[in-house]
Amino acid sequence: MSNSFRIQRRRLLLTAGAAPLAVLSAAPVLASAAQMAIPTVDFRRFRVGQFEVTTLLAGMRTVDNPQAIFGMNVSEEDFADASTAANIPTNAAQFFFTPTLVNTGADLVLFDTGLNPAGITAAIGAAGYTPDQVDIVVLTHMHGDHIGGLSGDMGVTFPNASYVTGAVEFDHWAAAGNDGFDAKVAPLAEKMRMISGGDAVVSGIEAVEAFGHTPGHMAFRIDSDGQSLLIAADFANHYVWSLAYPTWEVKFDRDKEAAAATRQSLLTMLAAEKMPFVGYHMPFPALGYAEERAGGFHYVPHSYQLLMGG
Repeated sequence: MSNSFRIQRRRLLLTAGAAPLAVLSAAPVLASAAQMAIPTVDFRRFRVGQFEVTTLLAGMRTVDNPQAIFGMNVSEEDFADASTAANIPTNAAQFFFTPTLVNTGADLVLFDTGLNPAGITAAIGAAGYTPDQVDIVVLTHMHGDHIGGLSGDMGVTFPNASYVTGAVEFDHWAAAGNDGFDAKVAPLAEKMRMISGGDAVVSGIEAVEAFGHTPGHMAFRIDSDGQSLLIAADFANHYVWSLAYPTWEVKFDRDKEAAAATRQSLLTMLAAEKMPFVGYHMPFPALGYAEERAGGFHYVPHSYQLLMGG
């Protein structure tokens, strides 16, 4: 190969290699993609037999100093050790507020209403429904984060709904002089049906007494085509501090001894039956399983078990 050919070939390669650089340098410089905020409205839908169940993220809140709420009867060292073992911080906790819709095919049933009308309305809308489509609103208990979405400045949130709650719970708060109950629940009393443990909301949805968190706190068992789910509300409020340590005291449990006994009983049942449950404050989508482990229970988040059809 001649020197002349080598020189010409080298010039051609250099020229060809320079062209893309020229094109790139002439292209406009694009700004970086903007960071997006963590969404505060979301939903997840799955099936329990013939029922369609949708969990609704109606709000989130970060709470400092979680041992002021959970594990009040254990040392700071024990609380820190348990938290570190579970890879969660000791100085803050994330709270989720998760009402649940159950569409039986005949009725659209909403369990609890979140903190305020805006939150529950947005969550229902994200799931493809409107508040006026809700047929029945079930109140598991009367704490503000469960009744807050019942009404607001624009009036009642669910204009076509009837209401269901536990008789023990309603009677307690009716006599307590509570501002939230008096403003949100009492005006709906004429449209409210009072039930007890074992009573049906509709066919396939049965009330389960889960007293302790409040005097008449209720869970609700869903059964359809051989599949079951427990809408567990607040019987256990944290996936580690409540499940792994069911005897740890919780600030918001009215009767702490009764609440601990309820946790132990329901978690034992859930683990034995391998039944999924929706926990109102569990990490969203708030659906998981309990399995026995080391004298307590371990939370197993749902993956795809209930996405496989009825």
